Amino acid sequence: MFTDSHAHLMCDPVYENLDGILDRAKKEDIDTIINITIDKVSLERALNFSTSLVRLYHTGATTPHDVETEGERFFPSFAKAAKEGHLVAIGETGLDYFYEHSNRDAQQEYFIKYLELAKECDLPVIIHCRDAFPDFFRIVDEYYNRESVLMHCFTGTTEEAKEAIARGFTISFSGILTFKRSSDLRETAKIVPLEQTLIETDTPYLAPQSRRGKQNEPSFLPETAECLATLHNKTLQEVAIATSVNTERFFHLQSS
Repeated sequence: MFTDSHAHLMCDPVYENLDGILDRAKKEDIDTIINITIDKVSLERALNFSTSLVRLYHTGATTPHDVETEGERFFPSFAKAAKEGHLVAIGETGLDYFYEHSNRDAQQEYFIKYLELAKECDLPVIIHCRDAFPDFFRIVDEYYNRESVLMHCFTGTTEEAKEAIARGFTISFSGILTFKRSSDLRETAKIVPLEQTLIETDTPYLAPQSRRGKQNEPSFLPETAECLATLHNKTLQEVAIATSVNTERFFHLQSS
């Protein structure tokens, strides 16, 4: 019924207990998860892991946080996996000027490289963007210029959302949507068309309001869906179905 469009299942705190996490996901009607890999270890774990509990698909890229130190080392692994058909998207890639763990030149360099890889492999891209929207829009318009762009864990302004919507991009909301302090983000979510909306956990980060302080996991996704349903005056089932259909379409998944 539900689809988690963004979870880091192969990182250590999650991977060590993955069978139990996926079992709990299944019990909460999470039937599809998009797993995000960000380095060689998480990629190799993903490609060697199998489960019958959920439909599991993989994406890959070095995050903007890490490209300065790890970009050159891991780009070939993600390029190989993409070209061999093991990934359903490139990402998460993008720009983060809030933390700026990598310098801006390196972030932009690898963002462009991943956009070009996505074009070469005809894959959609998953975007991490924080405090960097002018450069993000400029670069994506020049180097990708396609609608198959997913704004992961969106926390931008309403105006930034409108720019993304106008380009045909898809916007994904995480557990941040449920936080008490996120009233502005909830107002933004109201103006995003449901057909351009996905939901995610960003496991193991950003557990929703009722689970704050806990390690996040896909089974917590319904709380974000419930919040979105309220904002759009829809039923929980309507939001679950719509966001699942949107995920299938965005990532070109085969319906079960």
